[in-house]
Amino acid sequence: MKKILKILAYVFTALLVVIVVAVAYISLALPNVGPADPEYKVEITPEKVAHGKYMAYHVMQCVDCHSVRDFSIFSGPPIASTLTAGGEIFDHSMGFPGVFVSPNITPYGIGDWTDGELLRLITTGVKKDGDPIFPVMPYHNFGKLDLEDVEAVIAYIRSLEPVETNHPKSKADFPINLIMRTLPAKPSFTTKPSPIDQVAYGAYLVTASSCGECHTKFENGEFVGEFLAGGREFLFPDGSLLTSPNLTPHESGLKNWTKDMFVQRFKMYQNHEELTPVKPGEFQTIMPWFMYSGMTEQDLEAIYTYIMTLDPVENYIEKFKPAVSMR
Repeated sequence: MKKILKILAYVFTALLVVIVVAVAYISLALPNVGPADPEYKVEITPEKVAHGKYMAYHVMQCVDCHSVRDFSIFSGPPIASTLTAGGEIFDHSMGFPGVFVSPNITPYGIGDWTDGELLRLITTGVKKDGDPIFPVMPYHNFGKLDLEDVEAVIAYIRSLEPVETNHPKSKADFPINLIMRTLPAKPSFTTKPSPIDQVAYGAYLVTASSCGECHTKFENGEFVGEFLAGGREFLFPDGSLLTSPNLTPHESGLKNWTKDMFVQRFKMYQNHEELTPVKPGEFQTIMPWFMYSGMTEQDLEAIYTYIMTLDPVENYIEKFKPAVSMR
């Protein structure tokens, strides 16, 4: 009996050592995407700033997340006084494994960052201090973009007026704080396709806009559904449940949508003042319609053209369940 207990003690000790070593490795050696280039510098021109503003507002949705959204109004448009100043909270009430606060990306928040550090953050998810961010920001998508588009965003946020804020730091729950360290990877930049090739260009825009992040089923920390076939669930703080719709060309998705219908669905939200208040229990969405409505018709048409080339996937979705029906 003593011999068995001694063996068990050795096994337990060995396992404990392995766990300690693994945790130490993850904590100290990861993420490993390489240092930020101290010599890297983005040239700032009026044209680059203008393009960066378009990408940040209407495609990559940087401004949407780095502002506070007003969910008393349909689709939660950002509050004008908070634009780019951060402060949006993603926490347990929304199903997040921790409390994550979007940082201030005006020069007040990033003024002491080098361009190389900003590039590394946006495209790998690694901060100035070497720690990772939670992938609320889809840095793995941004690392697949054309470097010129990312540089344009950096040029744009450099041009902003500084806004003073005092947001709390984000904090991930255990073991997510360790898992986060394994996620960053080096970027694999691509060349943006010509708009003439609408399918390739549309696919690029879908990546830049991170459509798949919301419109692909996601469970237990990984995507488990067909790309863009919908089914990802989003919990609102009041207990309402939103499920993303199917975007594939199936009858349960966009099969019966024309290109013009698709474009106009976005353009109908261009006027911020026309977005209606939402009462408790009424349909609400996290889809930032107001922000996406600023995309050019050419870009929206390209996204539609690409989507129509996908394999149709049957996935009928009940898009919204108010809190009262979930009790």
